[in-house]
Amino acid sequence: MSPSETSPASQPPPTGNGWRDLPRRSRGLSLRTLIILRWLAALGQTATVVVLVGMLHFPLPLWEVLAVIGASVVVNLMAMARLRQADGRLPDGRQTALHLGFDILQLSALLAFTGGLENPFCLLLVAPVTVAAASLPGRQALALGLMVLISTTSLFFWSMPLPWESGTELNLPPLYRFGVGLALITGVVFTSAYAWRVAADAEKLELALATTQDVLQREQRLAALGGLAAAAAHELGTPLATIQVVAKELLRASPADGPIAEDARLMLLQADRCRDILKRLSQRPEDGDDLYTEVGLKALLNEVVDPHLGFDLDIEVGVRTPTGMAEPHVRRLAEVVHGLSALVENAADFAATRVRVQGVADAQWITVEVLDDGPGFAPDILPRLGEPYVTSRPQGKARQALAAQIAAAARPPRRGKGGSGPLPVVSIEPDVIPSQGGMGLGFFIARTLLERTGGQVAVGQGEGGPGTNRGARVTVRWQRRSLEV
Repeated sequence: MSPSETSPASQPPPTGNGWRDLPRRSRGLSLRTLIILRWLAALGQTATVVVLVGMLHFPLPLWEVLAVIGASVVVNLMAMARLRQADGRLPDGRQTALHLGFDILQLSALLAFTGGLENPFCLLLVAPVTVAAASLPGRQALALGLMVLISTTSLFFWSMPLPWESGTELNLPPLYRFGVGLALITGVVFTSAYAWRVAADAEKLELALATTQDVLQREQRLAALGGLAAAAAHELGTPLATIQVVAKELLRASPADGPIAEDARLMLLQADRCRDILKRLSQRPEDGDDLYTEVGLKALLNEVVDPHLGFDLDIEVGVRTPTGMAEPHVRRLAEVVHGLSALVENAADFAATRVRVQGVADAQWITVEVLDDGPGFAPDILPRLGEPYVTSRPQGKARQALAAQIAAAARPPRRGKGGSGPLPVVSIEPDVIPSQGGMGLGFFIARTLLERTGGQVAVGQGEGGPGTNRGARVTVRWQRRSLEV
């Protein structure tokens, strides 16, 4: 068994690189957010100048510094004008990269006029690259990181003296400036790499949770079909009653042994059968029908296993309880059905000959084990089970694709345009059977759904012992009161 399952949607999932093949969400920051950040930066820079000149009386190149801050203000005013003309609330990666690049140049110019790498505020060069790593694609974030590297190198070779108290000159050796530059570059690399990794993991988790939500919505739509069947049964009741009335009139008006009477009796018989069917349909949806909302534990496991029967596997289902204890009746939750079905399908796809689904109930717990005799979990996959987009499925067995091809081969052969004969039969080799792929979301979705119902999911090796077919085991355990009716 492997943590990868079939796709949660009915169509085949992307193959190859897994989640990297999925459409990425729009990245970047909105223009409004960029404007707010730059106003905060300009306010902080202005306050620093006021303190250095007005309170500490440092000999600062005032006009040059004010010109650099003024350039930032002008760019922000232009951005505000653009925000009024267009919708800047949505993230835009290219726009974010341009604004962050300007912020790097503006901050580098300020540092060049105020001591360069001797200025302790050079640490602020880390901020734009960190923001870029968290909100932009890797190529743009890397470009901004190179900009900081070039700025740091330039500040090492040229900058105006660091402003200091009047009559005092602070001379720091080049080795100190080299150490500051090296620390700055190290900080940029570390913080940006950390922010990139966190953002990538968050994006993967967001996509996986969205897929899980789609699965739940699909299950809810399938459950809603029961309500639609009940409505159809109610609407069909009136025309069916009319058919029965007409059939009875025909039966009374026709000779008892005539063909019309025989047809009328057949219509009445079939109408009664249709009424029984409609009655069952109207009683099955989740409107309080105990036969639908609660089932025995073994019946639930049989429902989970039933779609996977008929292949080249022996799938066993069993329920074990202490002596004298009756089999528990559990709630038929869509999350439980889909989650267990995903685990069984995964086991069937990797098993060699046999899959065993075992339910165990005692006074406090209800446990379901899914075991197979396949290769088992790979050692490098086992510690990461439960994370989205973790898969070891190479090609799988593609049982659904194989079943579709067998069904196609069983159809009568089509003839050519002239009707001269059947089309040639194309043989399909087992090694070219198309794979279902696998995005590594199956186990994540199954675990998420089962844990929502209070289940505890554990994984381990099967009963085969060491070897190529040691098997895999997935155990789901609920407290009895959380699942039992």
